[in-house]
Amino acid sequence: MSSVTDPRAIPVPGTARSSITAGAAPPGPGSATAGPVDTATSHAAPGSGSHPVGTVPVGSIPLVDLAVQHAQVADEVAAGWAEVVAQGAFVLGPEVVAFEQEFARFSGVAHCVGVANGTDALELAMRARGIGPGDEVIVPANTFVATAEAVTRAGARPVLVDCDPAHLLIAPDQVVERLGPRTRAVMAVHLYGQMAPVEALAAVLPDGVDLIEDAAQSQGATRHGRPSGSVGAAAGTSFYPGKNLGAYGDAGAVLTDDPATAAAVCALRAHGGTERYRHDVAGMNSRLDALQAVVLRAKLRRLAAWNEQRRAAARCYHGLLADVEGVRLPTTMPGNEPVWHLYVVRVAERDRVLARLADAGVGAAIHYPQPLHLLGAYAALGRRRGDFPVAEEAADQILSLPLFPGITAVQQERVATVLAAAVGEGAR
Repeated sequence: MSSVTDPRAIPVPGTARSSITAGAAPPGPGSATAGPVDTATSHAAPGSGSHPVGTVPVGSIPLVDLAVQHAQVADEVAAGWAEVVAQGAFVLGPEVVAFEQEFARFSGVAHCVGVANGTDALELAMRARGIGPGDEVIVPANTFVATAEAVTRAGARPVLVDCDPAHLLIAPDQVVERLGPRTRAVMAVHLYGQMAPVEALAAVLPDGVDLIEDAAQSQGATRHGRPSGSVGAAAGTSFYPGKNLGAYGDAGAVLTDDPATAAAVCALRAHGGTERYRHDVAGMNSRLDALQAVVLRAKLRRLAAWNEQRRAAARCYHGLLADVEGVRLPTTMPGNEPVWHLYVVRVAERDRVLARLADAGVGAAIHYPQPLHLLGAYAALGRRRGDFPVAEEAADQILSLPLFPGITAVQQERVATVLAAAVGEGAR
């Protein structure tokens, strides 16, 4: 089998360490991303963007290291890819159908529709719900740009609100203030691995306003026992490589309990086609590849265990950093069971601290360095600095520490030691 179809021939360990921690902007964002994966601003471990594939600086700790996951699924993926190649069913097909069924069960919904990426998933979810030109969708200012981008691509207008200061999740009281006659949806962004307060959001929404979940960072998370992606009218999720459930490239899905919404997404993802050469609506080309479905099926079988490893790593950081003055630890909203897609602390002089971590070989990142209203892409919304003070203050302080399944206690101890020293330098 050629290296094109055999994942065991892909130098994933080197690629993961280089691409996840490098700070260059990706050529085209997905709603999911971390380093370029999560499209964060990142200081890579020294040299991590320039070393030959398969090598990393000795002693460096990457923000995300996919090597452990790859080793566990490599043989299974290789066999699955060989079967896809033998059958020639590369686009949609039985592997995609099987993954859609399995991920729907995992997420506690009736329907899962695989698409090309997480940004498309959000756009298609909104279009399937009838959201488009003339409509408004409320979006938190503290999120990746793709959340708002999907609204824009659907033809609607994003209306921004601030987040709550404790958890940095969309604030329901802010949503109430921005509801208007054109509001058609509120985007509940599940950030850093924990779910937004969906029940509080649903309680303030008038009839005819949908709750749409941006579940790109929360595969496996629950709120009051309900899984991420199962609460709103529809949800979009991303399987970008650095996500808790990551493909070997771009991929995404729409989740819903509504059969009409699922049917609409199925048509829209395939040029608006309901059958071969019949196109009833103007759609797009956003189909999940069978090769990615093979990867996702193999990883999904292990996702619960990997999420538990993330939780254990988060508890380890809690203990290591609890008494470090000047480091504000992340908190979990009551009712949430997070999956710790990211471990985000807050520190003063964040950029200086980030640089010190990089000097010491610790790959850290910023999710995200600017709230949406301060990005050039959304300058036309007319908002300015000071309009969303919680999101703005957080953007100046937040720092994502290395966390991934397989991170060792020794690595975490080193991260904590370097972070404490860097923060302490500023206090002197």
